Amino acid sequence: MKTTYKKSSHLRSVLKGFSWRFVALTDTILVVLLVTSLMGQCSLEDALKIGASEFLFKLAIYYFHERIWLRILKKQATTSKEILYKTISWRVVATTTTFVISGLILNEGFGEIALYIALVELFTKFVLYYLHEKLWLKLPLGKIRNFFLKKIGG
Repeated sequence: MKTTYKKSSHLRSVLKGFSWRFVALTDTILVVLLVTSLMGQCSLEDALKIGASEFLFKLAIYYFHERIWLRILKKQATTSKEILYKTISWRVVATTTTFVISGLILNEGFGEIALYIALVELFTKFVLYYLHEKLWLKLPLGKIRNFFLKKIGG
């Protein structure tokens, strides 16, 4: 008998990571543009640099975060409470990373603009991440994988 944990494949974690990073990338670029515009230092180049850096760096972090939660729960986070706790833990890690990356790319150290970017993202991404988790619970990836395996093998 397979456990739920075994059904949560590494491929699923990678695919989920990529889908989240595209959502997060869009949000990051928009947040950086908004905050830097309000601060009188708007730069599309900086927004793209921060977004690209986060995409690459956080993809790896996301994968490990996902696998750690699978190991802790021994299954996918399925209840609203589990998803909320997972969302909070991710936001702590991701918001800290955003603050550091923004400060480094904007060459302002860990100043006001990096802090505002991280704080705005704290709220926007909290909602987006929670909804992303809920959506991934509804995706029948195992059935899709089995369908393609039957077509290829048979």
